Amino acid sequence: MLVSFVKRPPIGSRRLTQMRATRKMAVFVLDKQKRPLMPCTEKRARLLLERGRAVVVRPAPFTIRLKDRLGGAVQPLRLKLDPGSRVTGPALVRESETCDPDTGAVERLEHGLWFGELAHRGHQIRDALTLRRQYRRARRARKTRYRAPRFLNRTRREGRLPPSLQHRLDTTVNWVRRLCRIAPISALSQELVRFDTQAMQNPEIRGVEYQQGELAGYEVREYLLEKWNRTCAYCGATHVPLEIEHIIPKSRGGSDRISNLTLACRACNQRKGNRSIEDFLQRQPALLHRIRTQAKAPLRDAAAVNATRWALFAALKATGLAVETGSGGRTKFNRTRLDIPKTHALDAACVGAVDQLRDWNRPVLAIRATGRGAYSRTHTSGNGFPRGYLTREKRVHGFQTGDWVRAEVPKGKKAGVHVGRVAVRRTGSFNIQTQGGTVQGISYRHCRLLQRADGYGYSFQPKPQTEEARRAA
Repeated sequence: MLVSFVKRPPIGSRRLTQMRATRKMAVFVLDKQKRPLMPCTEKRARLLLERGRAVVVRPAPFTIRLKDRLGGAVQPLRLKLDPGSRVTGPALVRESETCDPDTGAVERLEHGLWFGELAHRGHQIRDALTLRRQYRRARRARKTRYRAPRFLNRTRREGRLPPSLQHRLDTTVNWVRRLCRIAPISALSQELVRFDTQAMQNPEIRGVEYQQGELAGYEVREYLLEKWNRTCAYCGATHVPLEIEHIIPKSRGGSDRISNLTLACRACNQRKGNRSIEDFLQRQPALLHRIRTQAKAPLRDAAAVNATRWALFAALKATGLAVETGSGGRTKFNRTRLDIPKTHALDAACVGAVDQLRDWNRPVLAIRATGRGAYSRTHTSGNGFPRGYLTREKRVHGFQTGDWVRAEVPKGKKAGVHVGRVAVRRTGSFNIQTQGGTVQGISYRHCRLLQRADGYGYSFQPKPQTEEARRAA
């Protein structure tokens, strides 16, 4: 039996080859002493890896370390943040300024290098704490064991945030520090959003700064777009121009409160006219009930952003870097003026003072907070009773759930190459969660570690569809 051996390119080079057809992302570079240098292109990183001048530090975000270089010239980079209740958009840009020789006006030009979207799991933490509270209450009430409730004279430190909100703050600051370790970041920008819930409920309130000037209406409209998922409330149309519509017409006593506003396409808005919503949807009672329920939805996301905005600003100031702030209305004004699609990452690139933004049409690294596992070693039934126990050892054959692995299966039904997060089993038969789905029953012998579990899941999003995204925004 003859076996032919073919020299294979380095792992990092193969990883970049897979990204070459559809992706064009900046690669982070470190010198011999792991100090950050200017990011380079994928082509240059591929050549450095093939020639043996660099090694891969981590696949996501893709970072290499040079073997033969110590220090170098760097340019000022700015990390911009668009903090949100569920998703935070970081964007890394390179700044440059041009001066008009005739007028002397200075124009701020930014070049997009790297974009990401950090999905928080605050809602999972909130649900887990609620479930734990229910379990404890039921346990005290059962006759099998008595546990007295804790005293209510406990004090909380000043400025304490609930665990779900503290998680949003910690994950955002954690990624700021991570990016500062692999890129020469010299300044930060934060969208210091303030949703005035009083003004949203009653727009007649005066003295609110963002309701005046050229940014008037941007905050309320942006909130309505998020609340109604950028769709027409009546026909469900997407990717069409949407208009603000009064559920109860003003001619029938309706107000401008946020609970009386919705979004509608031009056709539905004209067809409804000044009719009451009961008359307009008399043949669609289910839709009428859904609109009424969604219109009275609480301002939970707005309250979460309000509660964490100053804590995040203080944490960014503690890094020692210059911090720039901008309002949400200014962000949307910049994005609309520059004709840029609506995404969390591109919103971050438009934070603050922006005159021109180039190289924004790049892929996005989707980062999802997954946690590092659970303390409980058992699953529970619907009634809270244990049903099966989990293994005490987190690592099996050197792998841990959440590790990023590459499995090369030579034969069988699952033959091929599978790259993704692994879920370990004591038997050594693992499951791998790839972008195309979950592949079950992969032996540990075929797996090779790419990156240890760090509490986050990674996936690449393609470039935004310009026309459709612009219409959606």
